[in-house]
Amino acid sequence: MPIRPFANHKFLGRLSGMEGVAAFDEDRAATQLSRSLKSRHVSMITFGGIIGAGLFVGSSTAISTIGPAAVLSYALAGFLVLLVMRMISEMAMAIPGVQTFPDFAREGLGNWAGFLVGWLYWYFWVVVIAVEAIAGAKIICGWFPQFEVWEVGVVLMALLTVVNLMSARSYGEFEFWFASTKVVAIIVFILVAGAFALGLTSPSGPTFGNLTAHGGFAPAGTAAIFAGVATTIFSLCGAEIATLAAAESQEGARTIARMTISVSARILVFFVLSILMIVSVVPWNEIEVGTSPFAHALRAMGYGEADLIMNIIVLVAVLSCLNSGIYITSRAMFGLAQNGDAPQSCVKLSRSRVPARSILIASLFSYGALAASVLSPDRVFNFLVSASGAIMLFIYLLIAIAQYRLRTRFETESPQRLLIKMWFHPYGTWAAIAGMIGVLIMMGLSKDHAIELWTSVVVAAVFLGGYWLRRTVGTLPAQ
Repeated sequence: MPIRPFANHKFLGRLSGMEGVAAFDEDRAATQLSRSLKSRHVSMITFGGIIGAGLFVGSSTAISTIGPAAVLSYALAGFLVLLVMRMISEMAMAIPGVQTFPDFAREGLGNWAGFLVGWLYWYFWVVVIAVEAIAGAKIICGWFPQFEVWEVGVVLMALLTVVNLMSARSYGEFEFWFASTKVVAIIVFILVAGAFALGLTSPSGPTFGNLTAHGGFAPAGTAAIFAGVATTIFSLCGAEIATLAAAESQEGARTIARMTISVSARILVFFVLSILMIVSVVPWNEIEVGTSPFAHALRAMGYGEADLIMNIIVLVAVLSCLNSGIYITSRAMFGLAQNGDAPQSCVKLSRSRVPARSILIASLFSYGALAASVLSPDRVFNFLVSASGAIMLFIYLLIAIAQYRLRTRFETESPQRLLIKMWFHPYGTWAAIAGMIGVLIMMGLSKDHAIELWTSVVVAAVFLGGYWLRRTVGTLPAQ
């Protein structure tokens, strides 16, 4: 099985004359995704991939364990992610025709890295789809208790699978409005909470004293700030979705690359400011794990309908992540199939130019994860979720190492390719690599995160074994 169907030299060598050219064009067209996404779609897709229940609900864990200094944990985690996005932007501009980050890993480290990154990314989002479906179903079941969580979860997944099967444009349009709602909600919250914290709407004056009045700014110590990066960094993953969407965008690589950086920077500001407002408006030790700190802050400011407001916003966030998850898993499998790392049937497109088989396969695996949450929640499903805990860090780490190797090669052989450059190279890359290794070490030393690290290692080892098997029985070169 060829590494790159319809684009390798052996295939081209078998073609001759106009007939051969026509055959090649026909084959290439059969695997060419549509270019129906606009810049507004891609930018909001990036927002949608990051801003989810991890911010609106998951931030309660960071605040309750770190204190007000959780702001710094989010800032550090966001900076690490921003560095990785800059690396991806550099490679997107330097490697013509290659825009997805699994392929960047393949170019920089070899076929094994492309295989591993692609499948790990696919696995991560397959689990996310199931988790988000359950989260959305629980909210809806709170309004309609006559339904079971798994029933509503299946319906939500089925509806958004249909949206993705329709066309890339339909996915992009749904995601645009989902993400826009989340962005507007965060901006409004920051403005309302900011006015309250400054004393403009607070009956008792400014409330910034909450930052230090309850055990200090860092009540759990400085070490907790850095350890908290392991908790917060996963809430900030998702900006890389723009590189996958770029293959179906009307915009050029330069636009997508710059957009990824600008959107990532804005999201970092949103996260940091919103968490800062929360710990300024209410005492950090009043935040309960598993509840929305945003709702708690709204209630403290006098908005009695806060729970309903946040449930609606969280539901939109969940649907957004669910929608993006289905899109991402299908495109990840499509890219793997193009490189001979997944069944070749996944390359085939529907009439609307979407990889329908990849969408359906990813959905089926997510249905399996959802079933596991019902049949074996404490064993199988808990393992699936725990095993995704460190996956994105593994992926980002491989991307960073690949960027370092490619950057060294480009500077020597073709420096003109470096239209967008990684900041402070090589020190910026080294800092990112060191930071991610540090987070992994902290996860290994933490009682709360050690299981996530080691189960993720098991999953990565399984996929590496899959690559070895693929190379042994197939035609992949040993790299």
